[in-house]
Amino acid sequence: MAAAPLKAASPTRLAYFDDMWALRSPATVLSLHQEEGGRRAVVLDATIFHPQGGGQPADTGVISAATGAPRFLVEDVRVKDGVVFHYGRFEDAAGDGCGPELDKGQSVTLEIDAGRRSLNSRLHSAGHLLDSCMTNLGFHFEPGKGYHFPDGPSVEYKGVIPPDQLQDKKTQLEKQANELISKGAKVLVSVFPYEEAAKLCGGALPGYISQDSTPRIVKFGEYPGCPCGGTHVADVADIGNLKVTSIRVKKGVTKVSYSINP
Repeated sequence: MAAAPLKAASPTRLAYFDDMWALRSPATVLSLHQEEGGRRAVVLDATIFHPQGGGQPADTGVISAATGAPRFLVEDVRVKDGVVFHYGRFEDAAGDGCGPELDKGQSVTLEIDAGRRSLNSRLHSAGHLLDSCMTNLGFHFEPGKGYHFPDGPSVEYKGVIPPDQLQDKKTQLEKQANELISKGAKVLVSVFPYEEAAKLCGGALPGYISQDSTPRIVKFGEYPGCPCGGTHVADVADIGNLKVTSIRVKKGVTKVSYSINP
């Protein structure tokens, strides 16, 4: 199929909302695109690939025809106006861009990199767990930006820990997190009607959540949940050992940096 210019399409169904731990899934090709500079993208009716966003990196993997070829190697995934674009290259394409490609309407199999997905999910869940730990330590700060990439994950909170308490709180926060991890707790992730979602999140949702919407909520055990579109572990115990690497305060924001064992 000849490459088409980038244009709007129907929203992609996020299949990982249905089964967050699926590593393989069927889909149908809707279109192929080629952007300026030659970047190629495949658009599907549904996807288990998580696009970069919400502080979480994109999944990588393979989109394969039913016969096994051609294979499109997914190197990046982005979402634009509800449409998920799988960026990458065809495995057997010649240097001039010629070679077997996927066709519109073709049935394909999606397979994501299991190791990368597991690490991304553990890092994302670890960031959310720290929210609960901060509350347990008496800091009822509003969560801000979360960065759950392997190259230096961190979470920010609107509020200040006194400078003379930073070292003690760093130790306490790490201890609290690992105690919760050792105990384990089931992770609930699902889409709910607005009123039910608000109850799961302690009685209220952030103002940016429309009352006409059905928010996707992540909830660890008995702790209040929060809106989240990312992927997570099935149980808090799956996060593994967590280390708080630093706590820094600047301009009214407390930034907690962390790491997890490989």
